[in-house]
Amino acid sequence: MITINYGKDWTKTTYDTLAASDIGLCLKQGMSVAIKPNLVVPSPPNDGATTHPEVVEGIIQYLKNFGIKTKDIRIMESSAVGYSTSHSYKVCGYTYIEKQYGIPLIDLKCSPTVTRSHHGLDIQIAEDALNTDFLINVPVLKAHCQTRLTCCMKNLKGCIPEKEMRRFHTLGLHKPIAALSALLPVHYCVIDGICGDLSFEEGGSPVEANRILAGRDPVLMDSYCAELIGYRPETIEYLAQAREDGLGKFYSQQTKIVELNTDDKPARQQKSARLSERFRSNNSDYIEEKSACSVCYAALIFALHRSGRSKSKKICIGQGFKGQSRDTDAIGIGSCTNGFDIYVKGCPPKAVDIIEALNSQN
Repeated sequence: MITINYGKDWTKTTYDTLAASDIGLCLKQGMSVAIKPNLVVPSPPNDGATTHPEVVEGIIQYLKNFGIKTKDIRIMESSAVGYSTSHSYKVCGYTYIEKQYGIPLIDLKCSPTVTRSHHGLDIQIAEDALNTDFLINVPVLKAHCQTRLTCCMKNLKGCIPEKEMRRFHTLGLHKPIAALSALLPVHYCVIDGICGDLSFEEGGSPVEANRILAGRDPVLMDSYCAELIGYRPETIEYLAQAREDGLGKFYSQQTKIVELNTDDKPARQQKSARLSERFRSNNSDYIEEKSACSVCYAALIFALHRSGRSKSKKICIGQGFKGQSRDTDAIGIGSCTNGFDIYVKGCPPKAVDIIEALNSQN
């Protein structure tokens, strides 16, 4: 079952979504509840990258009305590599929730970890994410420059330490994302579909949809959302792997969909612009990527999109270039390419610095 609600009062829309959903069949009074938003970068939610605090506020109000005590509710997150989670909490509007409701904001970068294994793949997971009775995953529905979709399953990447985030990229992202979903139980998903960026994960090109989605099965939810932004779920490797591993089902015509307030439903569903795919295919002859982290690669895609750069020097990006050197025939992106004669500093680098470097080479 997937419950979908439309509206512009995001706190009320979220509350009403949960009230019409089957979450009440899963909750019990006395439970400890952890809420995991997506605060990948310190960016205002209206930019399309981060979970609106009003959505989390609607969840909290529902939990309190159900009988969950405030002292048993926590919000937890770890921003992407190179970003401060506490700064993201502030910029994204979560310090208001902390003050208004007395609910702690947990920085999972500071959490001890536990190693769990799935099909021979060991993954370190934050203890705080594991030590809760009920985990509510609150991702943003948006596109991703490497995995196409980022939603429920990929949002769990914020529950692992930074070194694991980096390692996921060396492993190709898809297999470890599926494994993490097998190792970290999610009890309910509430998706912020208000204005996610349908180009890539750091926002900047939001598409207004004013939509909240809720359901139990992360695989089902992600497969449905993949179709919403123009992808077949079987083409997204971590979704295909999750289904093969029996972690959930794909959306089908038999899936029960409950829609509320359809008069507020956007008249035209916009599909993903697929910026990253366009740049990959059009520029594959001069972009060389080796195990690049998402935030680094997204910065490059943003820079290419904004700079209007003509093809010249080869661009190299990713952890696979650590310790390598190149002369002026190539431009390195990020600290992993610090052995290059020409490279853009930063982990991750800033898109504006990449644009400046690219334009200087034209």
